[in-house]
This record gives sequence, C-alpha cells and structure tokens, in this order.
Amino acid sequence: MSSPLERSLSILEYLAARPEGMTLSTIASDLELPLSACHRLLTELVRCGYVRQMRDHGDYALTTKLASLGLSYLGGSGIVDIAQPVIDRLADVSGELVRLAIVDGDRLTFVAKAQGAKFGLRYDPDMGIDVRLSCSAGGHAWLMTLDDERALELVVKQGFGDPRDYGPRAPTGWKAVVELLEQDRARGFSMIHEMYAPGMSALAAPVRRRGEPTIGVITIAGPAIRLTEERMLELGAPLLSACGELAMASTASPIFARRSAPAAAPADPLPAA
Repeated sequence: MSSPLERSLSILEYLAARPEGMTLSTIASDLELPLSACHRLLTELVRCGYVRQMRDHGDYALTTKLASLGLSYLGGSGIVDIAQPVIDRLADVSGELVRLAIVDGDRLTFVAKAQGAKFGLRYDPDMGIDVRLSCSAGGHAWLMTLDDERALELVVKQGFGDPRDYGPRAPTGWKAVVELLEQDRARGFSMIHEMYAPGMSALAAPVRRRGEPTIGVITIAGPAIRLTEERMLELGAPLLSACGELAMASTASPIFARRSAPAAAPADPLPAA
C-alpha cells in the first residue's frame, strides 16, 4: 500500500495535467484512492497552499505554489541564464522552436525554450513536461549516449505510451528504437519525422563534456512541411555547435556540475566539447 506522501504526490501530478480542476470523486476514482482518504489528502494540500478548491463548483485544482518552487529552483541554479543566449541564437538560425531539456535521474524534462518562427506555422508545446523517450528527438539524443541495456531500462520504465497520443511513425517496440539509435549515433544527432506528433519533425543532440555523462539535450522542432530531412541535416552543425558551447559553460551551474560526475562511458563516441 502506498504511503500518504506517495498518494499526495500522485494527486499533485494528476492535477498538474488538469489545470481546469477535477472533482473529488473523479480524482479518487482515477487514482484508485478511497474517497475518504483522498478527501483528507486534498484538505491537507489545500491547507498547505498547494491545492485550492474552487468556490463555484467545488473542483480541486493546483495553485501556483508548486510552479513557483520549480521556477525558484531553476532561477537559483543558473540554468536558464546560461542556456538562454545559446538557444536564442540557435532559434534565430533555425527559425524554429528550440528547447533545452535536462537529465534528472531517469527523466528528461524541458526547462527553457526560444521560438524562432516569426510567422506561419508554429510548433510550441507546453514546457515543464517529461520527454517521452521512445518517440521524441530529445529522448533519442539522450538514449544514444547510453549503452543499449541502460537505454532499454529507461524506455521500459517509462513505457511507450498510448500510440494514439503520438505520431503515426512512433516506434512501438524496442527493436525499432534500437534501429533509430544506431542511425542517430552514426549521424551524431537524432532526427524524427511524425513520431512525436503528426505533421511535426525534430532533431536533437546531447549536451555533455567529453568523457562525462549527458547533462541535457537541445532540440529543434517545427512543422514537417518546413523542417524536412534536408533542412534537418543542414541544421545538424549549428545544433552540435550550440550543444558544445553549452557544455563548456555548464560548469557555472551547480545543477549541471552535479550531473557531470564520472559515469560509465557512452556506447559510441559522439561530438562533444
């Protein structure tokens, strides 16, 4: 049986994906919690300021307190200050959405972005989400720096998700992911087309210093009609250059510095700073 802390965290994660708020009964049902226990946990979260109960219909929703904690953490770490000029320049060069995701344990989470598209179609998803490793350019850029055993462990732990939630070319098995990672390693960066979302293409590369583990990835994403295979190959060099620049500057951030602790060597040599 899960502890009260685990249950509370599951409620926070559940509500984070539902900013419109949900009823007590729906939360309890979806999380398979006893109604009385769910009510007690929500009451405590309300008291602590992380959840609010809407006056008009009684639904429960997150406050901004949790988001504020995250922003304070990132602000104090120096990550955004270090990375923003780098991804801003890459956004100008590419004319597409550029994002930075950092490795945090078994997760890869987007923390900064720059939109290079000035007009026309724009791909601009929400920030703060964990990257789906099996079908995203960012996920592949991280996995390709690991040996296959570790990469498989991460993919299996997170799962492939519901295929209906992703693009028509999203891999649904480990064999397909391995084939893609082999291509990525040979190229030096990952490329996807209609895997993460219909009509969307993306490329990504790891941020890491030579001989050290990957600390993050930089991605470039945009509409497939504009971000063709030829265009992605053209953007490979500036993408790798940006990753190298950020890797060199990463020691100024305490978070990045912690993630640069010695670890097992990657499966294949990759361009690095």
